[in-house]
Amino acid sequence: MCLAIPAKLVEYVDADRNYGKVELGGVRRQVNTSLLVGEDAAEPGDYVLVHVGFALSAISEAEANETLRILEEMGPAYDDELQQIRQSEAMELELVGPDYRKQVTEI
Repeated sequence: MCLAIPAKLVEYVDADRNYGKVELGGVRRQVNTSLLVGEDAAEPGDYVLVHVGFALSAISEAEANETLRILEEMGPAYDDELQQIRQSEAMELELVGPDYRKQVTEI
């Protein structure tokens, strides 16, 4: 089963809007935002569904809040998922440094 998790789009990090930063569970991550076009276009402050590093589509704040409420009811399973997201972010920062994704975006 695949699960896309709502996250708030914080900013776009390149002029072509192919990459953006989202906030998910208190962690900010860079994701591919190239799918956010047409009716799924999103602006900073909007909510998007994120799965395996891609923002798949825009959703309303109400839908994001309801989905997050349901996920939080899962208890330990959801908490474990958020912990893994935090650990992967920390590991990435340790291995490649905070400017790595910026450098990749500029290439």
